[in-house]
Amino acid sequence: MTIDLNSDLGEGFGAWDMGNDDAMLGLASSVNVACGFHAGDSDIMLKTAKLAKERGVSIGAHPGYRDLHGFGRRPVPGLKSSEVETMVAYQIGALQAVASLAGHKVTHVKAHGALSNVACADDMTARAIAAAIKAVDPNLYFVVLPKTALVRAGEAAGLKLIYEVFADRAYEDDAQLVARSKPGSVLHDGDQIAQRVVRMVQDNAITAASGKIIPVKIDTVCIHGDTPGAVEIARKVRAGLESSGITVAPFSSRR
Repeated sequence: MTIDLNSDLGEGFGAWDMGNDDAMLGLASSVNVACGFHAGDSDIMLKTAKLAKERGVSIGAHPGYRDLHGFGRRPVPGLKSSEVETMVAYQIGALQAVASLAGHKVTHVKAHGALSNVACADDMTARAIAAAIKAVDPNLYFVVLPKTALVRAGEAAGLKLIYEVFADRAYEDDAQLVARSKPGSVLHDGDQIAQRVVRMVQDNAITAASGKIIPVKIDTVCIHGDTPGAVEIARKVRAGLESSGITVAPFSSRR
């Protein structure tokens, strides 16, 4: 068995750091780079792309709402479909340009934070994201959460889909993420998370907070780079996968 481990990186801004990108780039096989709207800037994007290139790690665009103060985790209501599409295309293009300076290539797109949460349930937003990806480069992989509007939009646009689950987030019975405002939404015990991830990958299923087993397709597992203890969690997850005979490799190298 082979699985991809992805992490959201490049989420500092100017002189401010967010997470330990250097360490995470030694553990993840793919990373999603903030494109300046919810976090990140051109210098951080370039640094992240260069480090990823050196370590053989795939990079993808991580577009979000323009909300630096809220880290892109607050919905921005009232946007038209065309506005969402342009916003996403702009961010993908920004990373593609910066990645070219590093001699690297953008392989995928994964929506960030509130933009992703809204798009999981809202067909208009999901279709706008998919349309932006297709217009910029139809060969880009579209990272989607199983059983959401993102899947429907990606399929309708004819994009190559990568199904993602989260190592450090709890799930509701409908396979949606437990809202961060609820207790227990973010998991922190590295040993338990590692066991959980191995089980998910082996069984092609997630376990909801209630204990319900939900079969899903799994191509990649996300470990948030800004979660406290992220590096130790990632180490334990990767070690757990490899000790179970599961190879960690970028999804872009397997398709």
